Amino acid sequence: MKKLELRYFQILGWAEGLSLLTLLFIAMPLRRILGEPAIVKHVGLVHGILFLMYVYTLTTTALNLKWSAKKSLLAFVLASVPFGTFWFDRKYVSHDLN
Repeated sequence: MKKLELRYFQILGWAEGLSLLTLLFIAMPLRRILGEPAIVKHVGLVHGILFLMYVYTLTTTALNLKWSAKKSLLAFVLASVPFGTFWFDRKYVSHDLN
């Protein structure tokens, strides 16, 4: 059960991280270039949903696997930093899966 939960958290972290990068480095520049705010609106909605799913899954995973408050807070903060979820995955999640 632990591996399945970690794997789901890992996949969701990657999806959330990619959505943040897409928003920051593709949608926002295209909005500036094309003058079309709908791109950011749609990508932002997807990112927002994925972020909320990530936070919920982070909370349940941290509680079920008895993560420390420091590790849980770090995962939450890094979700707001470009490439942060990838770093957290490599440092903690992938390590726990092996």
